[in-house]
Amino acid sequence: QVQLVESGGGLVQPGGSLRLSCTGSGSTLDLYAIGWFRQAPGKEREGVSCISNGDGSTNYADSVKGRFTISRDNAKNMVYLQMNNLKPEDTAVYYCAASWGCPTYYSGSYYPGDNFGMDYWGKGTRVTVSS
Repeated sequence: QVQLVESGGGLVQPGGSLRLSCTGSGSTLDLYAIGWFRQAPGKEREGVSCISNGDGSTNYADSVKGRFTISRDNAKNMVYLQMNNLKPEDTAVYYCAASWGCPTYYSGSYYPGDNFGMDYWGKGTRVTVSS
């Protein structure tokens, strides 16, 4: 079992950048696929990005492709989400989650069924993009 904690959220102006961090305890994150998800006020949770536990392959939701980058630092037991060119519609609570594989990914989005197939979730960090 792994416990996940997100950090790095905050208030940023449109066009700005933030880097979110996900750290784990109880187990090393390199055993797991790690995904980032977000939930905006009044909306369903959606998948943002995922990095696999095998070859480190990544995928992204179409809404963030080209702006967000997911990465791992196994030495620090961390997974990051670098978010550039932020838009007001990126405002949400961002969660990292772990499982043995990334969520089903099809045509630029993630299948949300059964909690995206993720087993362990952090409590989230809030990102607000506003001028």
